[in-house]
Amino acid sequence: MCHIYMDNSLADWFVGAYKASGKKLDMGKCCVRFKKLEDLPLELVAEALGKWTVEEFVSKYQAAISAPRPKRR
Repeated sequence: MCHIYMDNSLADWFVGAYKASGKKLDMGKCCVRFKKLEDLPLELVAEALGKWTVEEFVSKYQAAISAPRPKRR
C-alpha cells in the first residue's frame, strides 16, 4: 500500500472509502493493520491496489529515491 503514502489524494480517497465501508481503520503511513481477514474490506483494498499500474509505481519510486535529500548535521 506504499502508493497510498506517495499520493495524498489517493490516501484521502482510501481513508474515506474505508470508513464508509463500516470497518474500523487502523493504518500507519502505508500499512493497514487488522487482526482477522473479516476486518478488512477486501474489495476496497483490491480497488486501491488497482489505482496505479506497476509502471506508475516504479516511476514514482525512482523519482523519490533520486530526489536530492537535505544533508544531515
